[in-house]
Amino acid sequence: MPFFCRYCLIFLATVLLLGGCYNKPVRNLASDVLLIKVGQSTGDDVLTYLGEPDEQKVIDKGGEQWLFREKTSTVMERTPVVGKYLGSPGIVEVIVTLKDNVVVDSRYEAHDADENDWTDDFSWQKGEK
Repeated sequence: MPFFCRYCLIFLATVLLLGGCYNKPVRNLASDVLLIKVGQSTGDDVLTYLGEPDEQKVIDKGGEQWLFREKTSTVMERTPVVGKYLGSPGIVEVIVTLKDNVVVDSRYEAHDADENDWTDDFSWQKGEK
C-alpha cells in the first residue's frame, strides 16, 4: 500500500505543479490603449495591441468604429455568495475610429455596470400614473 500511495502523491504533485504553468492571455485595455497613436497606428497595430474587437460598426465610406469591452471586478466582488452585495463590477470600453485603416480617434471609458440602473426607478417612465 505505501508503494501505491507514493505514486499517487507524485502524480498529484506533478498535476499541481504543471497546473501553475497554464497561462491564459489577459487583455488589459487601460494600459494597452496607450500604445495606439492617433494618425500613426494602423488597424493591424490595433489588432496586435488590443486583440479582436468585441463589436465593429461601419460609420461612413472608408470609416469604421471598433469597440473593445472588458469587465472588471475586485477580489471581494468575486467572492462566492456575498460578492454581489459588495460592489458593482466595472466596465472598461475603448472605442477606436479608423479611416482608411489609420486610427483617427481613440476613446477610453470606464464606468460601473449598474451606472444606468437609475433610469428604471421612476413609474412615469413606464407610462404608469
